[in-house]
Amino acid sequence: MKKNVLIVIVLIFALNSTAQNLFEIQPSQDTRVITTGVPFLLIAPDARAAAMGDMGVATSPDAFSQQWNPSKYVFSTVKSGVAVSYTPYLSQLVNDIFLGSVTYFNRINEQSAFAASFKYFSLGDIEFVEDENSTPLIQSPNELTLDISYTLRLSDQFGMAVAMRYLRSDLKLNFGDNDVTTANTFGVDITGYYQGEEEAYNDFNGRWRGGFAIQNLGPKFVYDEGGQENFQPTMLRLGGGFDFIFDQYNKLGVTVEFAKLLVPTPPVLGDRVEFVDNNGNGQLDDPDGDPATLDDEIVNTEQNFIIDGQDNNVDFVSGVFQSFGDAPGGGAEELQEFTYAVGLEYLYQDSFAFRAGYFNEHETKGARKFFALGAGFKYNVLNIDLSYLFSASQVQSPLESTLRFSLTFNLGEGEYTEY
Repeated sequence: MKKNVLIVIVLIFALNSTAQNLFEIQPSQDTRVITTGVPFLLIAPDARAAAMGDMGVATSPDAFSQQWNPSKYVFSTVKSGVAVSYTPYLSQLVNDIFLGSVTYFNRINEQSAFAASFKYFSLGDIEFVEDENSTPLIQSPNELTLDISYTLRLSDQFGMAVAMRYLRSDLKLNFGDNDVTTANTFGVDITGYYQGEEEAYNDFNGRWRGGFAIQNLGPKFVYDEGGQENFQPTMLRLGGGFDFIFDQYNKLGVTVEFAKLLVPTPPVLGDRVEFVDNNGNGQLDDPDGDPATLDDEIVNTEQNFIIDGQDNNVDFVSGVFQSFGDAPGGGAEELQEFTYAVGLEYLYQDSFAFRAGYFNEHETKGARKFFALGAGFKYNVLNIDLSYLFSASQVQSPLESTLRFSLTFNLGEGEYTEY
């Protein structure tokens, strides 16, 4: 019925205008969320970054810098370290979905460092039962990454790093006669970090920080043979911060970060309806030359036609460049695709930390908005970090009311002096 009403409206408009043979019926689209494969790569794996609003590209160095900006490792005062983290996911519904990670880094010398990390995302156990007499079939879909990075200090205040990543996604459920395969691909990160010298101001000392990262730059992949190609969540991160150093015991770090997916925006799709004006009299005719009627005025209807925007069926390199100018809403929509986060970190004697952060994503691009709180404690070579998330959006976060924690073992602390 709705389709007939649309046809009537289009026909009335056509018969009262000059000859025209194409009409585009555009559906209402209030949101255009960009979707990618392996979205677990966008989950903050460590409690410190999570407590500051899911940021880490420009914060001070720590053992988890591999996940955000490995360039920071050449500014670490610790020779090497091992870090582990655990993040429950959808904890209010299930207890076996989680993200875990382990990271090792080593500052080789004053000019270079390397790191390696492993992340594992478990979607829990899924039980299939054919009937009450059959033995249950247990499936455990999961995804994982294995990373390695190398960092080089290019000047006293600036370093860059390159990270290589192997990614494996095993989400298929193997039952019956279906053909089960595992998706495998690779990605690259390119990052940079700036850390200024400590400067004296009127009532305090201070230090500027800045960083950038292009993450998960790699080829598209498919989850099943002959299936749809998926972009990796290629991400651009830009951030800056300032450390207020009040005295030898008290320090406050303020950091701001912006991020954007370097993935094409989905175009606006609709139906394109074609009419005919055979005799040039300004009236739309059917193929036989007779005046058009509601039954035969449509010569051809093309569904899923791109009405606005650009085709997002491109390779990943073209997708990166296209992502800066393909939003159907123009520049205003491109700006909506940026997320931002603001984070605070107060340190007392470098032994206790209190953190707070806010993350914001536009309503039409996912509507993730949340506040986060966290704390950190240091005892000898051990750091313990905790974080907690409060959703500020009508779209509830899967990490709502989730306590995340991280452990770091610092080896060779104080071997390097950067402060």
